[in-house]
Amino acid sequence: MNRKMIWAIAQKDMRSIWKTSKVWIGLIFLPLLLGVIFPAVAVLVGRSMDVSDAGGSLMRMLEQLPLGNTEGLPTDNHRLVYFVVNFLLAPLFILIPVINALMIAVNSFVGEKERRTLESLLFSPIEIKDLFIGKLLASFVPAYAAALCSFVLSGIIINVLAYPLFERMIFPNVNWLVMMLWVIPAFTLCAILFSVWVSARSKSFQEAQQVAGVVVLPIIGILIAQSSGLLIIGPLLMAVLGAVLLAVSFILLGFISKMNQRNVLFERQVQ
Repeated sequence: MNRKMIWAIAQKDMRSIWKTSKVWIGLIFLPLLLGVIFPAVAVLVGRSMDVSDAGGSLMRMLEQLPLGNTEGLPTDNHRLVYFVVNFLLAPLFILIPVINALMIAVNSFVGEKERRTLESLLFSPIEIKDLFIGKLLASFVPAYAAALCSFVLSGIIINVLAYPLFERMIFPNVNWLVMMLWVIPAFTLCAILFSVWVSARSKSFQEAQQVAGVVVLPIIGILIAQSSGLLIIGPLLMAVLGAVLLAVSFILLGFISKMNQRNVLFERQVQ
């Protein structure tokens, strides 16, 4: 493994991000929308709305909360804000790095072809596995950094807005820390590897983007399950899920490197 070469490829790709408006706009506005604006609005609405008039479905969701999470919460508004902040927002924070990483990753090899730089890259003295690792880092670092920044900003805003109701900090809890520091990085790596593999076999950015978009479907499923009260994910389950996703990432990296040798990439992308 040539770390110097890997980092050089990653730096080159990260610099090119700002030349593609579809990518850098997402890195700025998606975290602001899903990670800052939406949580702020959700807390404000949860503080002020009349929960009793919201319907039975909302009350059923609140009843799905584990008992240990609702003890000491005096009103339905307290429980609603707590539910939204610590459960319903979680899938949205998964979307932030995954969508951004997907947009960067699908542009990795396709972008090289469109800029007519793929030939020189394939003829350079670098192992294919190192090439994929470099592409992976170029997608992971900015996408995860944007997610962490939105997480910090969201934490400040949520606690400031929720403090008049709770008179204490309610964010983040253990679930959030496990998710942000373990599950989200592992899931993002899987999404990037799949997207890079798609990009290596695609002829255009649009084609790669459409196929790689399948990665978002599991997150939509989690969001629906969380919002309907069918699935309350605890820290232990998330820790196991993160370990499984990390193992899948290593398997994917080896598989992708073997399936996309230099001659295969050249034939698919340069012709």
